[in-house]
Amino acid sequence: MSSSAFRVALFSGNYNYVRDGANKALNRLVASLLNQGQQVRIYSPTTDTPAFEPVGDLVSARSFALPFGRAEYRMGWPLGAETRADLEAFKPDIIHVSSPDLLGQSAVKWARKRGLPVVASMHTRFDTYLRYYRMGLFEPLMRHIMRRFYNSADVALAPNQSTLQDMHKLALGRDIRIWARGIESGIFTPKRRDMAWRQSLGIADNEVVIGFLGRLVLEKGLDSFADTLRLLSERQIPHRVLIVGDGPARERLREKLPSAIFVGFKSGEALGQAAASMDIFFNPSISEAFGNVMLEAMASGLPVVAARAPGGADLVKHGVTGQLLSPGDTHNFAEALQLYCQSTDLRHAHGKAGLSASASYDWETVNQAAIDVYQELVAAAQRGRP
Repeated sequence: MSSSAFRVALFSGNYNYVRDGANKALNRLVASLLNQGQQVRIYSPTTDTPAFEPVGDLVSARSFALPFGRAEYRMGWPLGAETRADLEAFKPDIIHVSSPDLLGQSAVKWARKRGLPVVASMHTRFDTYLRYYRMGLFEPLMRHIMRRFYNSADVALAPNQSTLQDMHKLALGRDIRIWARGIESGIFTPKRRDMAWRQSLGIADNEVVIGFLGRLVLEKGLDSFADTLRLLSERQIPHRVLIVGDGPARERLREKLPSAIFVGFKSGEALGQAAASMDIFFNPSISEAFGNVMLEAMASGLPVVAARAPGGADLVKHGVTGQLLSPGDTHNFAEALQLYCQSTDLRHAHGKAGLSASASYDWETVNQAAIDVYQELVAAAQRGRP
């Protein structure tokens, strides 16, 4: 599609104040847009201590800290007078909302009053979060909010086919397309495996390392992770556990896995080194719409053991690049991990297959799918079509 100029106003619940897979994808998308000469303005809650420098022009939106011990995240308030004035001055041609929060919902209303097209991207299954905080009773309400949000958009963007199918089943969107995710192949590669670094952590060369990479929060399935590894130890299967990341559930996980090695938050080449220095990647989470960390593990040459959920179902090929098992099934998780611990050949074969599969996830290619949707909707709006 021809690349005529247009202006994008992007709304995010967290663009750069806490690092996660969703905002890494959004920053990458903005970079692709800017590289093509498009104009982008981002509206998001901000803090005085951002996790990384944002890509593009970031406008701070009014927000408040989330309750229930999750104050590191912020909820955007509906559009205020200053933000509205900034939007009016920017004169966007299209609105992209990425979170069904108060800020995103009010941005949709603002766009509709002006006849602007709206794109809504799915990054996280917020409805699944509630069960980890004993608030499962409110899941139907959260799904109602998500349904209204995604159905208000002209196009909803799903990160993979499994999530797209789930969104159809839950009626989350009328026109749903795929905008996948990419991999930074220069960072995540088997070449970064560092035996000296492992040794510095007290890991012998012949020990099998089961790793976790990501935010240490309950919705990542940390209880299932700990229960599975404890079961593996009860079976007297030799292994070491390496945890890369930080978050409010760190101490809870440390109490459950006192012998695990916690190396804290890593980024860039240090993150690639840590990932490639694992032997098996274990991710029991069901909350991600796209499993960025699983793709990073595959690009690092690791077999992946994961829950059969949209985040991993399209990435991990069962019996080829890893094992996909029922969510929360600690017995079968342990069986799969034991199999890899005891078979070097199987680990290497599935890791090699995962590395090959990850090669097709190029950022510029996958981002073009979202940009093509922008082009289509902006062109239709300029022709006067709804």
